[in-house]
Amino acid sequence: MLEIGWFSTGRGPGSRGLLTFVQERILRKEMDAHIQFVFSNREPGEAEGSDMFFDLVRGYDIPLVTFSSRRFRRAVGGDFNAHREEYDREMIARIGHLNPDVCVLAGYMLYVGSEMCNRYSMINLHPALPDGPIGTWQYVIWELIRARAEKTGAMIHLATEEWDRGPVITYFSLPLRGDLFEPLWERVEGKPVEELKETYGEELPLFQTVRAEGYRREPYLISETLKALAKGMITISGRRVLDAQGKPIDGYDLTREIEEALKGTQP
Repeated sequence: MLEIGWFSTGRGPGSRGLLTFVQERILRKEMDAHIQFVFSNREPGEAEGSDMFFDLVRGYDIPLVTFSSRRFRRAVGGDFNAHREEYDREMIARIGHLNPDVCVLAGYMLYVGSEMCNRYSMINLHPALPDGPIGTWQYVIWELIRARAEKTGAMIHLATEEWDRGPVITYFSLPLRGDLFEPLWERVEGKPVEELKETYGEELPLFQTVRAEGYRREPYLISETLKALAKGMITISGRRVLDAQGKPIDGYDLTREIEEALKGTQP
């Protein structure tokens, strides 16, 4: 059984949705996995969104561990980045007795330092292909539009000190052409991204459609990745990703599995 540590700030419905998506599939025995604990860098009473997330965790009877990064910042003062490793050590003191096979960063709004990356196999979702833009999902989409990209996707990678550039574990690809996208591209033909940002912002139909099509696939990428790890189709050894035969790979393409899982679901 794959033992999972789940890290989330728990800010809003997206964090709750990801946890629900994976936990319900575990309960239905669709994957041989168990969420050993949930860790949050917020504590009860800090925010309504995270309190709702904590209620969800308790409802599933999953052990909840919290350590407020806000309270920690106030206590140490100065730049939080200068104290990141100190915060992580305090976190490890709270979860060090647990031994997850993999830790999922799912809406966790802090960078993790080298000590955490070296101690645990921590995986993170990035909403771009392995050779795509780094940064927030908003930045990624604007860069795709700027480049008139033919495709996009998302990847699960190992969290390392290098932001959004750890070894790729899995990914899916999504074409940005075809009946759904062509009329949207035609509307922005010849218009620079700066003009589109100023005129439409994130209300731009092309921007919204790229986000929607990626967003609906991302929970499947997380669950199919955990399923592949549980089955031994891929393994993580240190900072290397290996296939079932123990050979290093540059990421496992889950596009077919995700598109199959999406059949019959509402866009």
